[in-house]
Amino acid sequence: MDGVYYKALLKSMDLLTLTLSKWFSAHKSAFFVWTTVILLASCSTTKSDKVVVPTQQQTDTFTVVESDLTAEQLIAQAQLDLAANNSSAALSALLKASALFIEQSNPHKALWLAQQLKPLALTANQGYQLNIIAAKSLLVLEKLPLALQALAQAEQLVENKQQRHSFAYYQTLASVQTQRNLAIAALDASLRAFDLNPAASDSDIEQLWQQLSRLAPWQQQQLAKMAAPNVNGWSQLLTLANKFGHDEARFKRYLKQWQRKFSSHPAQVVVNNLLQQPPMFSNQHHNIAVIIPLTGKQERAGKVAQQGILAAYQNDSDKTLHFIDATTTDMATLNATFAKLNIDYVIGPLLKENVNRYLAQTELSIPTLLLNLPSNQRLQPHQVALSMRPEDEAIQAATTLSRQKYQQPLILSQQDSASRRIANTFSQQWQHISAQTPEIVYFSNDAKMQQQIKAGLGVDASEQRTKELNRHIKYSIKSEFRNRRDIDMIYVVGLPLETKLLKPYIDVNISPFADLIPVYASSRSHSTQIDKSDNRDLSGLIFTEMPWQLDSKLQNKALLAQAKKLWPNRSSSLQTIFAMGFDSLALVDKISAMQDRIYVRHYGQTGILQLGEDNILTRSLIWGRYSRSKVQEIALD
Repeated sequence: MDGVYYKALLKSMDLLTLTLSKWFSAHKSAFFVWTTVILLASCSTTKSDKVVVPTQQQTDTFTVVESDLTAEQLIAQAQLDLAANNSSAALSALLKASALFIEQSNPHKALWLAQQLKPLALTANQGYQLNIIAAKSLLVLEKLPLALQALAQAEQLVENKQQRHSFAYYQTLASVQTQRNLAIAALDASLRAFDLNPAASDSDIEQLWQQLSRLAPWQQQQLAKMAAPNVNGWSQLLTLANKFGHDEARFKRYLKQWQRKFSSHPAQVVVNNLLQQPPMFSNQHHNIAVIIPLTGKQERAGKVAQQGILAAYQNDSDKTLHFIDATTTDMATLNATFAKLNIDYVIGPLLKENVNRYLAQTELSIPTLLLNLPSNQRLQPHQVALSMRPEDEAIQAATTLSRQKYQQPLILSQQDSASRRIANTFSQQWQHISAQTPEIVYFSNDAKMQQQIKAGLGVDASEQRTKELNRHIKYSIKSEFRNRRDIDMIYVVGLPLETKLLKPYIDVNISPFADLIPVYASSRSHSTQIDKSDNRDLSGLIFTEMPWQLDSKLQNKALLAQAKKLWPNRSSSLQTIFAMGFDSLALVDKISAMQDRIYVRHYGQTGILQLGEDNILTRSLIWGRYSRSKVQEIALD
């Protein structure tokens, strides 16, 4: 559209909105009418925001308005309606015009007109539609917080809790949450939109399945609790695919059972496709090189990883293992070594610096499972890395706990660099989801700890107020301290011994007048060594953990009993390395299935593992709780 025509359109819309304002003058003040005129006058000179041309997928999220007229023609029609004293028809035409501007790739005009019409809406439904149009426009303009705000305003206009949102509302919300990288909220909205879409095609169902298949198991659990339509069937199908997707005969048997149980579920289309898909390519590896430190400063860690691999080897002895000492080996000679040994798969290296050196050998093309993440190199298609990042755990914890209706968490963290990273990741994820920034209080593991906890809970301020009051009156006042009331949850990032000291400080500094504040923690706070001692001080503490370290359904109890007998005093960090070694050998022949079928997971001792598009294996952890004299797995509701 050229500048002259655009100015003419703006002038026409200015006059039209001014006329509408006169029609509604019985309900609006003169100040409002003048404000509207000023806003409209300034609209033509406002600098345009960047417009993002929607992809096909984004375009599909906008419901096409059923009209043979263009937006400009609808505006002209609205003028005629006003001339005929039909303000209701005029408003309806303008509302359609606003929606059509999005279809005509003019989000600025759609947003502008929707915002001017909002105060003139005659019904809550018209206001509802205008807020959705505004949200769609803001989505295209990449104004995600404002788009979310417009959707929140639309939600406020739903007349009662029994009334359902529209298809357009949920579809727009799904797009906004997808752009915000909030997969759980996005898929909940997508499932609700799908239930309201009578025109949903088989390809729509398949696309929904692809999105669901990328969820981690802990994300699936959170999605199921949001109770979207048909989510139970989707959830059970995902669990079957996660657990048995690599075992085709068994998977098909379970799929047929699912079909009988959910005979009217829309995912029947997906299951039919899964039953008809061609077999996976079976890729068995027999000569495996394991690169770990067997001498030097990290010898102990390397030997523990070796023990974990050999424990798994007892169950898969058709392979030949070749252990290579990463400390003494020149990485430049590996290609010749692999050729001589006829190596067809590599596990390791274990240490980050050795991973970087290994990846620098660009001529190496043998499939590899790295036991650490590289510093900055991108992984090649034949390279996969197992992530044990504590930051992933913090993201899982923050996402899960933010859905427990907590509003004001307090993070108590030790001051070392690892704890700070975990605390900051938890805080950032919480803020990303809820727009609330949790406070972080750092504590030291010395005599200052109790005072730091008192300061974080606001108890020191209460004590100081009592002292000041006693100083100004004749008689001494006996009082109970009061902690801050704006904290409803505490997340602890600390080592086991510090947590065992910290938890009682928290308990005794909670006012008797206040509700009990639940305390959660990362796996750093848990130790099987502490579990052997008196742990009453930790009662009620809930934490994330890997299956190997917690009495759980996924724990290999027979192997654990054997390991405890051989190494009764092994530290938690070495236990983690042992579990990682055990999982790594099982993954060798499973990674090809995980690459071929995005829904396949490995239920290991380090967690439930899934392969991302970046070729990094990430973990879903489980939750445990200290309860009197025992520690047990729990399902976090």
